[in-house]
Amino acid sequence: MLSIALLLFIVLDPFGNMVTLNTLLRAHAPGKRRRIMLRESLIALAILLVCVLGGGALLRILGLDAYTLGISGGIVLFMIALGMVFPARRVMDDEGLDDPLVVPIAMPLIAGPGAISIVVVLAEKHPLPIVMGAVTAAAVTAAAILTVSPTLFTILGRRGALALERLMGILLVMLSVQMVLDGVAAYLVAK
Repeated sequence: MLSIALLLFIVLDPFGNMVTLNTLLRAHAPGKRRRIMLRESLIALAILLVCVLGGGALLRILGLDAYTLGISGGIVLFMIALGMVFPARRVMDDEGLDDPLVVPIAMPLIAGPGAISIVVVLAEKHPLPIVMGAVTAAAVTAAAILTVSPTLFTILGRRGALALERLMGILLVMLSVQMVLDGVAAYLVAK
């Protein structure tokens, strides 16, 4: 269970998400950011647990393959990342981030296509209680890191946070392109 939890913790990437989420929520006071991140982390945990229990069956019922998660999630993240690099081209306006619910924080940033795909695969290979325990442990640890992260952004100040936002936007563009490429590669292998 520990090795599964560690793998999931790495995929959830709370340290990478910490910068992205704080820059997306920069208009909010640190206390409100903490509450939003905690709420969205709990929603992401619920999404992952639902995927453990029925993700594979749901994908089969809808006629979807796991690679569609990577391609669609990559496209959404790419659009968000462009807005971080070029603020005039934001897909989401500040009103959309006034009190975000589920999209884009809980899903696809925290419970992204990679995490969902992994929990679906793990649930088919390992006993459900072990996978559910590992998912819970990894998500709670990631949530704790995200919840304390606004303190770091208070120290950085506006200019430091803006520089980090642009840098994370560029990294998120690369990550989103990689997600799409991984999805396309999985599609080509499957077909």
